[in-house]
Amino acid sequence: MDKLINYLLSAIPLGMTFLYGSTGEIITEKAGHLNLGIPGIMCVGAAGGCLALQLMSVNAALPGVLVVLIALLASFFCAAMMGLIYSFLTVSLHANQNVTGLALTTFGVGTMKFIMSKITVMAAETETRYLYAIKYFRFPFADSTTFKYCGIMVFLAIAIAIVTSYVLNRTRVGLHLRAVGENPATADAMGINVTAYKYVATLIGSGIAGLGGLFYIMDYAGSQEAYLGISALGWLSIALVIFTLWKPVVSIFGSALFGMLYVAGSYIPSIKALRVSMKATPILDMLPYVVTIIVLVITSATKKKENQPPAALGTNYYREDR
Repeated sequence: MDKLINYLLSAIPLGMTFLYGSTGEIITEKAGHLNLGIPGIMCVGAAGGCLALQLMSVNAALPGVLVVLIALLASFFCAAMMGLIYSFLTVSLHANQNVTGLALTTFGVGTMKFIMSKITVMAAETETRYLYAIKYFRFPFADSTTFKYCGIMVFLAIAIAIVTSYVLNRTRVGLHLRAVGENPATADAMGINVTAYKYVATLIGSGIAGLGGLFYIMDYAGSQEAYLGISALGWLSIALVIFTLWKPVVSIFGSALFGMLYVAGSYIPSIKALRVSMKATPILDMLPYVVTIIVLVITSATKKKENQPPAALGTNYYREDR
């Protein structure tokens, strides 16, 4: 029973990494852009936040709230700059969205490895200085058994998803954004600034996704070596968008499920009551991807409009063709 409880308490917070990435991708896709650069963007967000923490660690007297705030802003800004590059290439220069996204992922992963390797060296010289900030990412009750893995960024992820859902479905800005993603030519004819909406949506979406990388290192894993697994989590975040049918609130529950599926291979074989062999570990590791494919097939077969991606997703808009 204890192993089962530890499994759930470990899996659900891990899912918040997926929630950051999927929420950011949903915002971007609602504007009609498929950003396959999310894994790289999450990597850059993690590196940017950790670099800021490393620079701040020179002054250990900084207030804890300020430490967290600066790290979050640095992570958001660095990831948003990646989104700006993507926007410029795909919106202004009309580059292929898939190729651009994959290029950003490659660039982001390489950039993260370079920056984090330098941080690791600097931290080793001074007994991992920048990790002093981890304690500020946890609430006072974080040492209890129930809330062992629940830091401030877990609740921030849920809050962002709820606010995003409200903005997309209950505000004029959300209505305009969805119009841009469904039919940019019609939105343009209505006087909506299509280019501005695409840029802003991509920047905000990328910034939110970047927070997922920082969360994984500073809140969930609590280790500077954890950056090696961020890119894999980024790809699953994109899969989660399909699984949750482009609905941020549904992503809250979907991310928890994905977290459970992601660590199933590590925990389930060790739970004797379930009688699962260690040989089944590779199959358990496949579960998030298999479930996503099943959902994609089902939603495609039903053809319900509310369960479909934005009509203009993945296509560039040329104003002169209106």
